[in-house]
Amino acid sequence: MDSMDKTVKFNVKGDEHETSSQEILLTVYDALVEKEYNPINQMVGYLISGDPAYIPRHKNARSLIGKKERDELIEELVRSYLASHR
Repeated sequence: MDSMDKTVKFNVKGDEHETSSQEILLTVYDALVEKEYNPINQMVGYLISGDPAYIPRHKNARSLIGKKERDELIEELVRSYLASHR
């Protein structure tokens, strides 16, 4: 078999630790509190609309929250809520 017929696996080095949804939500929450926004209102606005303008750039929060799909963040919120209420 020719070496050109083999599939090569590509791994990007450097970002081996993917930030969890929980870490993202907590960091964004802290950034919103520090900027004196209502963190719940702002996060709900973002999760419903997808508009990153609800999230400040402070603490790199806007970039960080964009790393996860909104449904993944909502899933984390539901999982956490149910785990603490069962």
